[in-house]
Amino acid sequence: MENLINQLFSLAGKSWWLEILAASPSRGYYFGPFTSENEAIQEQLRYVQTIEQEGREVLLVSVVRREAPAERTVDYTQAA
Repeated sequence: MENLINQLFSLAGKSWWLEILAASPSRGYYFGPFTSENEAIQEQLRYVQTIEQEGREVLLVSVVRREAPAERTVDYTQAA
C-alpha cells in the first residue's frame, strides 16, 4: 500500500524531503528527494551532523512530502 501511495505522489511531482532550520545565521536547508519517508529519516542524522559541524545550531528537523524546492538553502532575515 505504501508503495502505491509513493507512486501516486511521484506522479503529482512530490517527493520526500528533509527540511532543517538552523540558527546563526537563520537558514533553512532542504535535502532530498528521497524515495520514502523511512529513507529520509535514516539520512536525517547525517545532514544534521554536517550542519552542526559548520557551527550552526539545528532548531527543527521535519520530514515532508512536497514538490522540489526552488532553492535548497534559504536565508531568513528578522523583521526590524
